[in-house]
Amino acid sequence: MVWTSLKNYSILVGGFIFGSLLVAVSMNFFFIPNNIFSAGFNGIAQLLNLFLTYLFHIHIEVGTMILLFNIPIAIAGWFWAGRRFVVLSFLNNLLASGLQVWMPKMSIVNNEPILAALFGGILLGLAIGITFRLGFSTGGMDVVAAIVQKRTGRSIGSVSMIINGSIVLIAGFFIGWQNAMYTIIGIYATSVAMDNIYTKHRKLTAFIVTKHPDEVIENLQANVVRGITILDSVGAYTKKPSKTLMMVLSRYELNEMEELTKEADPDAFINVLNTVDVSNNFINEDLQRQIQIEKIAAKKQISDVLNN
Repeated sequence: MVWTSLKNYSILVGGFIFGSLLVAVSMNFFFIPNNIFSAGFNGIAQLLNLFLTYLFHIHIEVGTMILLFNIPIAIAGWFWAGRRFVVLSFLNNLLASGLQVWMPKMSIVNNEPILAALFGGILLGLAIGITFRLGFSTGGMDVVAAIVQKRTGRSIGSVSMIINGSIVLIAGFFIGWQNAMYTIIGIYATSVAMDNIYTKHRKLTAFIVTKHPDEVIENLQANVVRGITILDSVGAYTKKPSKTLMMVLSRYELNEMEELTKEADPDAFINVLNTVDVSNNFINEDLQRQIQIEKIAAKKQISDVLNN
């Protein structure tokens, strides 16, 4: 138990630092020196930095602006979103902003703006995906999205599209349309990289063929809040009966499901398929987490009663 906790803590700290470093590298070595704009508040900070510098000769570091944007967002998130998520996201943004201010700004892909857009976007997407996998974010629009989701149950996809579209248009009108097109490439690369790292929203259907269905079901239901359908099956070659367990889960839960299944039945056969859509009763991650917390609390109450 102690080793597991230490391992999880080390992964969290390592991902925290690595994510911040990736953000700073993507901004300082790819986006900023090539006038390619990131998505969300990072891109807004880049535009403001350029306008203040050229129009008013006032220079404020992009990293400083990003941090200033995130302070009121973090305060709002403290009251209206998950506090652990908000605190870790703000601290991650604080470290990333500090690294951006401290690190030099220089392009490492001279005269290759397409490469700058691609690699900058990929690195930023990796940072976002890694932090999401660890339960927090790089700040900015992600925290705003969490606030809106918690308060209204809705997403801010349309708002993000408007903000990113505005960044592209402003960059095109005032900086140059080539820069705007490179910005689109960078934003797209960010999205693709993030989706490949953080695939929590993707659904899968797992078929588990086992001769020990009761043990596998007990292990899965104790840890993963997903429905399981039991199907009778017979091996075509061996003619021996078995059970096939079918469950729909998110890709984020895949590793846990496989480990739990192998704990109960090392010989279980697992086949996983991509699922296009689920029409009903697929529990989202927030509700799943709430159910798990309630189950843990109930078990603790039962244990306390038995011990007393």
